[in-house]
Amino acid sequence: MAEIRVPELAESITEGTIAKWLKQPGESVDKGEFIVELETDKVNVEVISEEAGTVQELMAAEGDTVEVGQVIAIVGEGSGAPAQQPAAPAQPAQEQPAPTASEPVAAQAPIEETTSGDRLIASPAARKLAREKGINLADISPVDPMGRVRVQDVEAHGTAPKAQPAAPAAKQETKVDDGRVERVKMSRRRQTIAKRLLEVKQNTAMLTTFNEIDMTNVMELRSRKKDEFFDKNDVRLGFMSFFTKAVVAALKKYPNVNSELDGDELIMKNYFDIGIAVSTEGGLVVPNVVDADRKNFAEIEATIGELAKKARDNKLTLADMSGGSFTITNGGVFGSLLSTPILNGTQVGILGMHTIQKRPIAVGNNVEIRPMMYVALSYDHRVIDGKDSVGFLKMIKELIENPEDLLLGS
Repeated sequence: MAEIRVPELAESITEGTIAKWLKQPGESVDKGEFIVELETDKVNVEVISEEAGTVQELMAAEGDTVEVGQVIAIVGEGSGAPAQQPAAPAQPAQEQPAPTASEPVAAQAPIEETTSGDRLIASPAARKLAREKGINLADISPVDPMGRVRVQDVEAHGTAPKAQPAAPAAKQETKVDDGRVERVKMSRRRQTIAKRLLEVKQNTAMLTTFNEIDMTNVMELRSRKKDEFFDKNDVRLGFMSFFTKAVVAALKKYPNVNSELDGDELIMKNYFDIGIAVSTEGGLVVPNVVDADRKNFAEIEATIGELAKKARDNKLTLADMSGGSFTITNGGVFGSLLSTPILNGTQVGILGMHTIQKRPIAVGNNVEIRPMMYVALSYDHRVIDGKDSVGFLKMIKELIENPEDLLLGS
């Protein structure tokens, strides 16, 4: 018999959420085979079974919070049944009610109970508590508009006073669930994103400075070189490699933008791991282009493509997400014209790119229609003065408007 425990995840991560059980009780599992998928603050981690045998018991349900080292499943000897395909589509993980950290851990995954012909859905913790209190689940009125019974509903049923009969003249009003409101528990990652963004806003003196870039030259260069670039490197030439190179050059000139504040000390980072914000179904993630200063345009484009694919496939590792020194976020891919990006974690600077829009621009004494992009630098004013922030953004503008300088310097 073997215990499946939550493995060590990372130095800063002490718990996770059961995202999906890949094996059910009675099913066979091979040594080294994945048995459960955990969702952490940063990435999803698949946990393997160290022994071959049969899954005997699941000690936590999908949606439960579990800590590092906690036993979450038992694998016994013998060969069980192969994994069964459900006759009907499986209930999505986000539809399962998630007990709070204070609730008792359930011994098996959630199941549906049938009462009086109606399908009654309750979390394992709620069912266990109802049995202990001798309460029939069918007598409970859940708060959830979808009818799911949670621990809070069981506790409220057990302590709520009996309703007093209404006065003869009073008219009873029945609250009808018309489907206009639905409560959906945020994923662990979304909760973490919300918490960290709020912390950044509360704990930094964040300001944003803006500029605009004439994209004419870089677009012309990209159009002229893209076919040759692809034939030579088997990767497409995009704008991100130009901006990454420009950011690295600006960080070298303005090193405080590549630092981190720790108490009354500045941690000066002599490396250039540039985070590239990627939007996924689970929220925004920021994997890093490690040692971007040592990579050429093709290597940067290839790395960004690989990281974006891993993000979409939910295959990013903790190593992909750790150690960034500066971040670039491109709201332009969604059509954003202008925004004020929020700092990423303990970093003191983030560059926001936006959509390219043709606008009338004064060129000398003439007005011309040029493809323009607004750019924004959000920074921690405790570390970076206005002079450096404006100079940093102005240098990026100059390099993008003169892209040959970037190519010659790479």
